[in-house]
Formats: sequence, C-alpha cells, structure tokens
Amino acid sequence: MVDSFASLTDSLPVYESLAASVRRLIDATIRTEVDHDAIAAATAKIDSVTAELSAELMPGTFGEREVDDGQGIASGNVVIGVRNPSAPPLVVHHESDGSVWTEFNLGAAFEGPVGHVHGGVSALILDHVLGATAHRPGKPAYTGTLTLRYHKPTPLRQPLRADAWVDRIEGVKTFAVGQISGAGGVMVSAEGIFIHPRR
Repeated sequence: MVDSFASLTDSLPVYESLAASVRRLIDATIRTEVDHDAIAAATAKIDSVTAELSAELMPGTFGEREVDDGQGIASGNVVIGVRNPSAPPLVVHHESDGSVWTEFNLGAAFEGPVGHVHGGVSALILDHVLGATAHRPGKPAYTGTLTLRYHKPTPLRQPLRADAWVDRIEGVKTFAVGQISGAGGVMVSAEGIFIHPRR
C-alpha cells in the first residue's frame, strides 16, 4: 500500500500507464482474431490481474474520494480522466478568449455505425468541451440542455478536433456552441445551456 503523499504523487505516471495499457487491451479485445485457446488463456491472465488490482479499492468513485493525494478529481472522468481506460482521454486547451479546443483520434471502442463514431460519444465529447467554456474557478457549471445536429458520419481512426466557445451569458446561464470537425469538414455541431447554481 502506498503510504505517503510524496510516493503517491511520484506514482501518478504509473496509474496513467496502467490506464493506457487497458485502453490498448480494450482495442485488442474488440479486434482480436486469435484462436479460442489463446482467448481463454488471456481471459485467465486478465482475471488474475483484476484480482490483484482489486485487493485494495477506494470506496465509491474516484471523484468521491476523501483523501488529497495530489491526483485531481478529474482523473476518473469519462472524457478526460487519465486513470479512466474508457476515456479517450481528451486534453482540453483553454484560450485567452474563453474558447477551448482538443484534438483526438477515436478507435474501435467508440464505434457505432460501421467504421464511424457512435453519436452518443460525439454528444459526450461536445457536452464536455462546451461545458469547459462555462466553468469558472470555484464556480462549476452544469449542463441544462444540449442540442446536437449531426451533419455527416464521424470517422473512426482519423484525426478529429472539437472546438467550443461562449455565445452569451444571461444571469446564471451560459450559452455555449461548438463542433467536431475533421478532414471532411464539420461532422457534429452543438448548442448548450450551462447553469451556475446559486449558492
């Protein structure tokens, strides 16, 4: 068991490497064509590793932890979490004008229509990047509504970019817009209203 703040902080790259390995495992699990014996052997190894990792588990979710060990609460986030193998993960860049952007490439784990990104995954990404424009230090914003328009299929395994910016602010509401684009132009566009709860 890790027993000091310094050793926990020093081990952050280890957790990120583990998540990256599991992402590769997910992709290989979907795409493998090895024989059944090899699959059975791999399953036994994976179950053994899962048992090892399960020897000490935090209660609840990553964001619910009560300890401060130097890992941000977003490390478990499904979009940007470096410890979450289900996340791409995205790196969101913030510009001085309040706009945000991220570049990414989605593989087999995110497939919906054959060879293309699932529409719900596009919604997930746009919800996050639009929300990132509305967040302020110490003042989180929550999704009120999110409206999407799917212009064309979003391809898997190709460079993609998501951009978002604030359209206007009315009281506790921030109106944000954004899009996912690639070599073929804009694939998905979105408009959202994000709410800053009154304290």
